Amino acid sequence: MKTTLGWLKEHIETDATLDTIVETLTRIGLEVEGVENPGERLAAFKIARVLSAAPHPQADKLQVLSVDAGDGPLQVVCGAPNARAGMVGVFGPSGAVVPSNGMVLKVAAIRGVESNGMMCSSRELELGDDHDGIIELPADAPVGTAFPDYAGLNDPVIDINVLPNRPDCFGARGIALDLVAAGLGTAKPLTYAAVEGTGPGPDVRTEDTDGCPAFFATSVSGLTNGEAPEWMRRRLTAIGQRPISTLVDITNYVMFDLGRPLHVYDRAKLSGGLVARKSKDGEQVVAINGKTYTLSESMTVIADADHVHDIGGIMGGEDSGVSAETTDVIIECAYFDPEGIARTGQKLLLTSDARSRFERGVDPAFLAEGLQIATRLVLDLCGGTPSEPTHAGTPPVTRKRIAYDPTLAERLGGLAVAEERQREILAALGFEVEADWTVLPPPARRDVDGPADLVEEIIRIVGIDSVPATPLPRTPGVAKPTATPAQALESRVRRAAAARGLNEALTWSFLSDAQAAAIGGGAWSLANPISEELKVMRPSLLPGLFAAAERNMKRGAPGVRLFELGRRYLAEGERPTLGVVLAGENRPRGWQDGKATAFTAFDAKAEALALLAAAGAPVENLQVMGEAGDAWHPGQSGTLRLGPKTVLAAFGMVHPLTTRAFDLDGPVAAVELYLDALPAKRTTGFARAAYAPPALQAVRRDFAFLVPEALAADALVRAVKGADKASIVAARLFDVFVGTGVEPGHKSLGVEVTLQPGDKSFTEADLKAVADKVVAAAAKLGASLRG
Repeated sequence: MKTTLGWLKEHIETDATLDTIVETLTRIGLEVEGVENPGERLAAFKIARVLSAAPHPQADKLQVLSVDAGDGPLQVVCGAPNARAGMVGVFGPSGAVVPSNGMVLKVAAIRGVESNGMMCSSRELELGDDHDGIIELPADAPVGTAFPDYAGLNDPVIDINVLPNRPDCFGARGIALDLVAAGLGTAKPLTYAAVEGTGPGPDVRTEDTDGCPAFFATSVSGLTNGEAPEWMRRRLTAIGQRPISTLVDITNYVMFDLGRPLHVYDRAKLSGGLVARKSKDGEQVVAINGKTYTLSESMTVIADADHVHDIGGIMGGEDSGVSAETTDVIIECAYFDPEGIARTGQKLLLTSDARSRFERGVDPAFLAEGLQIATRLVLDLCGGTPSEPTHAGTPPVTRKRIAYDPTLAERLGGLAVAEERQREILAALGFEVEADWTVLPPPARRDVDGPADLVEEIIRIVGIDSVPATPLPRTPGVAKPTATPAQALESRVRRAAAARGLNEALTWSFLSDAQAAAIGGGAWSLANPISEELKVMRPSLLPGLFAAAERNMKRGAPGVRLFELGRRYLAEGERPTLGVVLAGENRPRGWQDGKATAFTAFDAKAEALALLAAAGAPVENLQVMGEAGDAWHPGQSGTLRLGPKTVLAAFGMVHPLTTRAFDLDGPVAAVELYLDALPAKRTTGFARAAYAPPALQAVRRDFAFLVPEALAADALVRAVKGADKASIVAARLFDVFVGTGVEPGHKSLGVEVTLQPGDKSFTEADLKAVADKVVAAAAKLGASLRG
């Protein structure tokens, strides 16, 4: 919500400075996100008079002007058709920056004639869309005066983050009244001349008493719809609204001034009266944004005898919009059900300033007065003759009654506030406080529901910074752990990943359709996404990491090691997962290798095993099986399983088509650990026996086997290790050889076996017996001892 300092002071009598107002707004819960003075960027521009205008000697459409900006005549080349001797306009001297394009003005020759600046148009100064000529000011405008001072542009714009539970502050007056309650001044009354209508009011009614319980309207005949006055256009422009015409600008002005959305219909474009009703399923309306919307029977609309003219409370229709030719209008001031407005806006994916107010709840008691104020502005600025107002339906103005105990301010809010001060604060905020402390909230405060809300109102006005810091009672002794087993697991894995040199990333839980399709598609899509790029709930953490890696590498990172701990969203539910992406250089070029080394599937496997070990998985019992999926490189990926069905991780190289979909160059390795698949810890006893150092030295023996080329080394190592579980404590692959001396279709695998004696040393016979068992176990896989 944007407003200006001058706008606020239309509603509050105060001597407070801008800094004080900004500090107070934030203190009472209306957080100021920024303050900007639009006059500052125009400070260099001055009011100047054109002393003379002569044709340019080298260009038919240019003139050579003599301009006085208070410091004597200056020569300026100008192409505006309305430039002439005697006119007064806005001059930009050398060194000034043109807001519309950022151009810095300087003395330059234009077609051979020196120009010392420029005379400016409204569009160039971003004061409007007019670019047909330069700005023309009244003849008595003070030459040499800074243009922002003359035009009243030095009015700071205050950008306020109004929370959804404060619909009363979606207008300048509501914000000003909060400042009054905070003690910064006194409220100015709403003053306007009463409207005396003649003749019957317009034919309006409501048939949808749930969606539109009240529909008030007045008609005005014989008006002229031109350009709004400069003061109104200036204020609307300052807060980012584009002035359109007097009638449209009046509705916008009342909305941003008083928080009351309105709509104006061109009566000549209507067929009969207007009715608020439920839409018929499939009805369509062309809104004022030029788009066609198909409506459903749950939506409230405003229609005449022929068709729909308004998506109730959200946006008007193009067919009945006002124009420069409009002479007769109907001014609508209605109340719409907040929940219905929110549902309609979500279904149509349609937002507007009116919707943002109606779906939060506008003041239901301000319909008649709001209509009177809007009608008075129309009469004062456009002329015309008003009718009597028509009040169709009844707004829901029943007020809640809340039993309040003043001691709650200290008991709930931690701050002792005198009863009389509490009563003053509530009264200043529009609450009615009875003698027995029964409190009636104002109709505009639908967010206030009970005593705790009243405490919040009192404490925020007094100041949350006034609440004394009070330590919570501490239980003696050592604090008990608060993390759940799942949280402890995630913390342990996160620390292990960071310790291995991986950088943690945080990415969106949503993907685009294209990103999701690249990894097989997602099970869940959002019906109302904030963006088409954030539509599908991620079935994997890898796409977000791919996108992060791509951004980093395009910004010069030679290598990327990223991990993320988060959730995958599958058809059966969400699953905790750790994703890792390794892209670019694994090791930079050096004197040993000569060139940079890329990541391989074995790097991914090493990360997977290390992280699984940190998570407490029995890595010595894991099997490498199968390929990881269509998004992974065939032959260069796999899964780590505990048994044939329990998949703990997928690892390997990513398929080139997948990396291409994410605009990644070169090979990319990745890992996904499925934390929900890890076996649960035993709840009783110990998972393993206490470690006791062996009394005798271990014995190592090397075996070289000839095996079929397709045999996985992991299968051979597992078979060897299981050949004699009493004696063999470890087995590992130490050599792979293919070439001279090895028959085609085979390879040589070297396996180191570690044997641990128990109460006595191994004899030669013992060692031979174990070796025979190893050879026999390998033979079952088609392996033979290499001679």
